[in-house]
Amino acid sequence: MADGDALVPSPKGELVLASGVEQVLAQIRPAWKAKRLIERVRVLLPTDPSSACQRLFNAAIHDLREKIIKAGLDIAEEVAAMFKLPTVKKNEDVLDSYSPTNVLDLAYRMGLLTRPAWRRLHRAYEIRRDLEHEDDEYEAAIEDCVYIFKTCIEAVLAQEPVELLRVQDVKTLIEVPEHIAPSLDLIQDFRPAPDLRQRAITEYLVQVALDSDKPDLTRQNAVEVLRAFEPSIRDTVKIEIGNVLNERAKRKPFDLAQMKVAAAAGVTPYLKQKQVAAFFQTFYKRLEVVGYGWKNFQNHAAVLDELEDVGGLSVCPEAARRDIVLWMVLCYLGEPGRYGWYGRNREVFNSDTAAPRIVAFFKVAGKLVRKDVEAARGDDRVKSAMRVPAIARRYELLMDLTGPEE
Repeated sequence: MADGDALVPSPKGELVLASGVEQVLAQIRPAWKAKRLIERVRVLLPTDPSSACQRLFNAAIHDLREKIIKAGLDIAEEVAAMFKLPTVKKNEDVLDSYSPTNVLDLAYRMGLLTRPAWRRLHRAYEIRRDLEHEDDEYEAAIEDCVYIFKTCIEAVLAQEPVELLRVQDVKTLIEVPEHIAPSLDLIQDFRPAPDLRQRAITEYLVQVALDSDKPDLTRQNAVEVLRAFEPSIRDTVKIEIGNVLNERAKRKPFDLAQMKVAAAAGVTPYLKQKQVAAFFQTFYKRLEVVGYGWKNFQNHAAVLDELEDVGGLSVCPEAARRDIVLWMVLCYLGEPGRYGWYGRNREVFNSDTAAPRIVAFFKVAGKLVRKDVEAARGDDRVKSAMRVPAIARRYELLMDLTGPEE
């Protein structure tokens, strides 16, 4: 193109502008607007849309390089080694030596790009290379330019850098001398972290929560953070943390602290189920010692709260769950009332401490425990209690909590 023609609008450039790229350009975040990117692209767009696309794609790759550095060179190094990408030892390796395709792959593996965005950017790179060598054999179409604009801006230039949470950040948080409530920002910083970072943070919290030498407050804070992170911990990470707990327990049954931590992290399904079953059988024996009678109501809260802390009925193996559900049914049903000064107006005597907790357990477990509740009806103690209409109605309430009959 001759210099005198550079300012002459091209039909293609006018069509690209007419496609709505101005609205897409407006999505670029302020940090890049300050670099006058929009102005330079706007100057090129009417006369040379191909060059404008190339400039925009190059800006997106540069942005990803900076985001990789900001996310952490330590994790970039680990991810690069894991996925056999070029070695990353210093910032210059990413900023100067990495090719555009390697930048895209490293950003994706680090969790800075979603898989759909990563695939779209690879397609955009192929189009960009064609634009760079545009000749008689290949002429960029309007849709090529629009695709690059939308992809580079929506997937990269409009997105703020991801602040990946670090182990040190979590350590500082849980060691404060007060009970903490993990913020939404903290959870959002943890969620996009790649598996390596998620595992490092989760394993650190597990170790602290199980370290008897740590202050109780710090251990409690570690468990609270685990609970907050649990929905965001990927299954691949949960499997690895489950293996950590399996190795810690060796062949011994899991103890209460280990099961609480496993439940907080959501890894109970990945523990050795034989040892999990042994724990819940032992837990059921504790329930038997406490007793289901309403006169023992003062002892019900502590043991049932511990059952909730270890995951409740949903993670309990079938054999132990059947026994525990029977205990709960007997506890909830209670015994006939209408006697004594304080009970003369009460049809049923039952544990007011246990009843709401049992209802909560059944609501969460739902259909999982329906057969267990039905089986409890065959127990002689349940049969005897249900001869009283008011107690029989309480049983039906429990059945209703397990969902409609199939």
